[in-house]
Amino acid sequence: MRELFKSFSKSSAGAAFAACLALLLGLLAFGTAAEAANPLEMNFWLSGPRYDSNVPACEQALDTISSRFSEKEGKYWNSSLQITGYEKVREVAFRPWAANSIPRRFCSAHAMLSDGKARWVHYSIIEDGGFAGYGSGVEWCVTGLDRNWAYNPACKAARP
Repeated sequence: MRELFKSFSKSSAGAAFAACLALLLGLLAFGTAAEAANPLEMNFWLSGPRYDSNVPACEQALDTISSRFSEKEGKYWNSSLQITGYEKVREVAFRPWAANSIPRRFCSAHAMLSDGKARWVHYSIIEDGGFAGYGSGVEWCVTGLDRNWAYNPACKAARP
């Protein structure tokens, strides 16, 4: 066994490594090529999403945010906080990323809470972002009340 290892010198070890590398590259070169979808797949089964940038206005998501906020505060944080009203509702950006990304409308508003404090709410309305892709989805964050730190720091991840 010792003589087997002695027979490998530095030059033969390099040659063996080069031979293994050449063999590996040769095997990869003769693999099958990727093929495009056939006409049946393209026209029937793989239709894909057709986004037409039909995203509701910023004001239409406020009721959803209010109800989900009070549900989250009551269920998970044992708090009776509720959003009682909004002001300064404005659109921040619409489709701020690449043209082929999912259409989103980013908005901000001042929310009046039941504890008497006003806080910023940053949210986005996502086309076909609802449950199972049906309807618009809403992602939101109330500044200072992101208790699970999903959008920290200061709801920065909820903005464009």
